[in-house]
Amino acid sequence: MADWIDYYDSTHTIYVSPLHRDVHFRVIARDIVAYVPAADAVVLDYSCGEALCAPEVAAACGELILAEPATGVRDRLKARFNADPKITVLSPDDLRQRPDASLDLVVMISVAQYMTPAELDAALALFRRVLKPTGTLVLGDILDPGVGMATDVMALMKLGARHGFLIDAMRGLVRTALSDYRRLRTSIGLRSYSEAEMLAKLAAAGFTATRAPANVGYNPARMTFVARPAPV
Repeated sequence: MADWIDYYDSTHTIYVSPLHRDVHFRVIARDIVAYVPAADAVVLDYSCGEALCAPEVAAACGELILAEPATGVRDRLKARFNADPKITVLSPDDLRQRPDASLDLVVMISVAQYMTPAELDAALALFRRVLKPTGTLVLGDILDPGVGMATDVMALMKLGARHGFLIDAMRGLVRTALSDYRRLRTSIGLRSYSEAEMLAKLAAAGFTATRAPANVGYNPARMTFVARPAPV
């Protein structure tokens, strides 16, 4: 995952325009809020990225923890949300010091594809430890091996048409094809899981899980899984 962390810590072209970036985080925040179980819930957004709409999530819960591995992104998060008493920014190492059974909701959105299977297993083990027995894990935007890149492109085009950045989306796809993102995707690849594979991985980590009816985010061809700690 280190190469991907370095990529997201750079001046990258993953968003085709500032409007695309803003819409992306607004949609993600809206979908996360729908999973917040109570106004006093403690919520973790793991590998959260820029989390531009974090205050919207924080307003719906008691405490929001943003855990981000990319140093530069994490520094920006701290500067941006330093004055918000409901938002805490941590590194993954900091998060490992979190007490057992202390979180009500953990979300990890559009991250699993950048992890090796061993890295994902380690993250799931951490989530299992820090979640309360009544807590929930939402694992979103999982790539399905049966769905190709063309489907991702169409999802972006539809989002651009809906929110007014279609031309930027078309131009951005050309830039991305020539960028480090394409190089990394070609050399390292993105990890995908079938529904059965992800359910089995979650079960092996100590969760009972189901596939959600709708994906978190704007790409309906990807998958979201809702998991809860299995009784010991």
